[in-house]
Amino acid sequence: MRRGVSLRCCCLFLFLLLIENAHGNPNYREALAKSLLFFQGQRSGRLPKDQQITWRSNSGLSDGLFAHVDLTGGYYDAGDNVKFNFPMAFTTTMLSWSTLEYGKKMGPELQNARAAIRWATDYLLKCATATPGKLYVGVGDPNADHKCWERPEDMDTVRSVYSVSASNPGSDVAGETAAALAAASLVFRKGDPRYASLLLRTAKNVLQFAMLYRGAYSDSLGSAVCPFYCSYSGYKDELLWGAAWLFRATNDVTYYNFIKSVGDDGGTDVFSWDNKFAGAHVLLARGALLNRDKNFEPYRQEAEDFICRILPNSPFTTTQYTQGGLMYKMPESNLQYVTSISFLLTTYAKYMRATKHYFNCGNMVDYILGVNPIKMSYMVGFGPNFPRRIHHRGSSLPSLANHPQSIRCDGGFEPFFHSSNPNPNILVGAIVGGPNQNDGFPDDRSDYSHSEPATYINAAMVGPLAYFAGGKSG
Repeated sequence: MRRGVSLRCCCLFLFLLLIENAHGNPNYREALAKSLLFFQGQRSGRLPKDQQITWRSNSGLSDGLFAHVDLTGGYYDAGDNVKFNFPMAFTTTMLSWSTLEYGKKMGPELQNARAAIRWATDYLLKCATATPGKLYVGVGDPNADHKCWERPEDMDTVRSVYSVSASNPGSDVAGETAAALAAASLVFRKGDPRYASLLLRTAKNVLQFAMLYRGAYSDSLGSAVCPFYCSYSGYKDELLWGAAWLFRATNDVTYYNFIKSVGDDGGTDVFSWDNKFAGAHVLLARGALLNRDKNFEPYRQEAEDFICRILPNSPFTTTQYTQGGLMYKMPESNLQYVTSISFLLTTYAKYMRATKHYFNCGNMVDYILGVNPIKMSYMVGFGPNFPRRIHHRGSSLPSLANHPQSIRCDGGFEPFFHSSNPNPNILVGAIVGGPNQNDGFPDDRSDYSHSEPATYINAAMVGPLAYFAGGKSG
């Protein structure tokens, strides 16, 4: 049996079936705008004058002080006040990929997407260039931070600085940082070529560092990153991912040869801030589909194998779905997998359409936006029914304007964290962890696995929303 052809036909049929079964008509353009606005609520550093989420203020202005470097800026990853570069870099890569694939569909939101990317890349450049031989990979002690419930503006926990080096390697976080900088260089190549050149030059250096000094950052940094953002999948996927983005940005055969030498994962059915194999396969499959380059046929096959592990009713599926139709991968923060995998499905459908094939999947996006059994939009501020008690310090605590007195480390638990009242500040556009396997959602601030938003959930959602907002052509 020609397994590759049969899988492809299976996937095409299943995608078409999903389109026919999709229902609801969310306002994708509104959702796109709000998904990007969310990132302003996650900003660390000195906020600009055009800041639209006005209940946030300056924070983390001394970040990097312990290492005698400037590490201000960047994003808090989720509902806490820590800057973890591993998921932040993935967030940046996905925002950049979304912009590259769907920028023409974003309309006026394109400038907001670029601003969201640049807020991250400005910080990542500092991390990569501040000290020769070091890559800074995080700011803030997560163990201390997670014992507190305070606004980022009031932080009184230690702002520890973490880095990887030749003697304490981190190929995973370095590979992802290289991917982020390389992808962003393509976003800014036309509009700001000097900045794009700086991004690309730095990306090359960081990937070289990742390749030369092999090792997982989890092993080097221990409890500073685990169990929060351990590199559970190892670092080979980030080396593949980083090289794939450098190859796309440079067309340098050196990166292609390295990609071949890295090897493969033997199949996967996830795509996330930790595991990048599927994303790398779809990115590389672009060469086979759009450029008709047979050297990339193995990656096309890997991409289609992945898709047929995802789709329901496929004979090769390894993916569960709730009764309401939502892909269900993990009990904690399941929507991160839904948004990231939806991005790959949408983008692969785009590549296939360009080569006169058509398959597309839209119903999981609609589910997130409220077309589900309990009619709950899992994007804050979108639709009439959305999470009101999200697990997010800044959102759940009164703003400085309304409560100018400082809220100390443990001062936010009573009466705010344990309150049953809705959060006073609406973090518009935030996508939370999502429902349980029975399509239920308690809207409980203490239930972080379902009620906490994260940058990497939103970043992966930007592409599909732009795709549907601009119509499904192109």
